[in-house]
Amino acid sequence: MRDQAEALRMKMLKAQGGLAKSIAIVSGKGGVGKSNFSTNFAHSLRLRGKNVIVVDMDIGMGNIHILLGVAPTYSLKDYLIGQQSLESVINTDEHGLTFISGGSGLDSVLDWSEDMFERLIAAFEQLQREYDFILFDMGAGATQRSIELIIAVDEVIVISTTEPTSITDAYSMMKFICLKDPDKKFSIVSNRVTRLNDGNDAVTRLQYAMRKFLDKETFILGFLPEDDAVQKAVVAQKPFLLLYPNAPVSKRMTAIANEFVKTDREEDKQGTGFLKKLKGIFLKGRE
Repeated sequence: MRDQAEALRMKMLKAQGGLAKSIAIVSGKGGVGKSNFSTNFAHSLRLRGKNVIVVDMDIGMGNIHILLGVAPTYSLKDYLIGQQSLESVINTDEHGLTFISGGSGLDSVLDWSEDMFERLIAAFEQLQREYDFILFDMGAGATQRSIELIIAVDEVIVISTTEPTSITDAYSMMKFICLKDPDKKFSIVSNRVTRLNDGNDAVTRLQYAMRKFLDKETFILGFLPEDDAVQKAVVAQKPFLLLYPNAPVSKRMTAIANEFVKTDREEDKQGTGFLKKLKGIFLKGRE
């Protein structure tokens, strides 16, 4: 009965304008600029009129708030343990981008209590109604817990550099996810590119490997060049897209966001199964 009521509620939500698309931003290893991509990509979408929220899921090691120059008072953890409301843990940077800091002490979804998980579902259900995109900035690498959460989202954006080890790690991550969910949509971005040909080669190699070995098509969003503006923006704790809008890396980020929005318009966002899959993760962990 509860499932029927829930299905009806979700159907009504879709009829009212659709649910937010959930996107996990991942990398095969650390140090590839994943969080920097997340914050600047989010701002680029926001500048295109999209309502975006970033959820920092690199629990205990998250740095989204540092990159945005905000010192959050509360985190996702405070909401889940019932000490704060959802509104209290949603932060906004000076440019209007909303985000939720991860906090510390939450190892995985499956380690949370039933009450905490119910609060998580309630939060994401509310966020899906209020935003166009929910971006999950995931921790580097792959663990069983993070993979299960990634599987729940609608789409995955994979960040890699042109280094062979980074490309190999990115492929391993994508392969692992694909074997768990063959229908998952992947988009690829090559970061910290020193030469144009290297950037194109890196994403093309990833795309080719997925097609050849897993019979899986992936979408290339583009590449971001190595640019001094990135490090300067990190030190200033501001998004490079806004601090240096004419820098080469900012122009490429704009192109990536344009490509993403164009592709997204061609798809049906109403079919999101994020919450249903997320509940399946919790139930599986209780078996």
